[in-house]
Amino acid sequence: MSNFTNIEPSYLSKEGCRLIWKEVNEDEQHVVLLNKEEFEQLIEFLKNNNSGTVKLEDNFSEILINSDVTQFRLKDRDQLEVDTSELRTQVLDYAKVPHEPLYVQVPSKEFYPSISVHKDETTKSKEKTLLDVILSTKETVSESDLFRVMSTRRSTRKFIKTKVEDWKIEKILAAADTAPSAGNFQGLEVFYIKDKNAKEALIEAANNQPYVNAPLVLVFCMNPKRVKIKFPPQMLEKFSLQDATIAAVHSQLASSALGLSSIWIGMIDEEKVKKILGTDLRPSSILCIGYAAAKKPPKPRRNLKDLIHVLEN
Repeated sequence: MSNFTNIEPSYLSKEGCRLIWKEVNEDEQHVVLLNKEEFEQLIEFLKNNNSGTVKLEDNFSEILINSDVTQFRLKDRDQLEVDTSELRTQVLDYAKVPHEPLYVQVPSKEFYPSISVHKDETTKSKEKTLLDVILSTKETVSESDLFRVMSTRRSTRKFIKTKVEDWKIEKILAAADTAPSAGNFQGLEVFYIKDKNAKEALIEAANNQPYVNAPLVLVFCMNPKRVKIKFPPQMLEKFSLQDATIAAVHSQLASSALGLSSIWIGMIDEEKVKKILGTDLRPSSILCIGYAAAKKPPKPRRNLKDLIHVLEN
């Protein structure tokens, strides 16, 4: 059971806000993000003691305001409720004073895998790569057929709370490292988001999509400066975007092979994401990974005859 607790400023905008519910018996909270227009509509209804509906930005979620209880019917999430009189008091009090956005600062840290890179004593001092070590660990899953992995992969918008095991995370990151890239220069960087506040800020930067706050969140960014090829800057930018995209695909398929689910987020405010990450690198996508709350069957796809165009002599 969730109890409404308080209202906080948004992470990225002083006009919006975050409505917070907390679980009674667990250290977990549910957050509903409102932009300026949505919050102003809610204030208007509550101030005038009116019933009504506030449609949220995703065009599916809505707030149903009644005299006794206000319901938050949210896409792909559990319904939340709050006593209308309590909500009115908090909302109107919050609206009386100006608020600044919450400040998010996540210091950049290097990633140190739990598996150490060492010399292989059975060979002539050949040094193993990190990928060699990760792929040779004992904690492995059975070999999966690539086509089965690809055909059964489904986007997931609701994850259970279970933490993703470290050895699986390392395999997912190693998979990104195996991706082909222009000239093998790997014109990309991957940001592994552990910070809770940064995840919640990324929700706002990703069009208020709540499933961005997943157990494992990876942001793939372009780094064209790594691509040391004598081509015009716009071409290096294109190569870098392709590198970041292909690396994300490799990580997504690796996640599926490891029994995890994922959702690819492409609708992002690039400037907001850069501010959260503390980088000038342009983000290409966010990959959210975890254990699915429910398994879904494969979706029907286009017939190959409608997809493939053959040019013959």
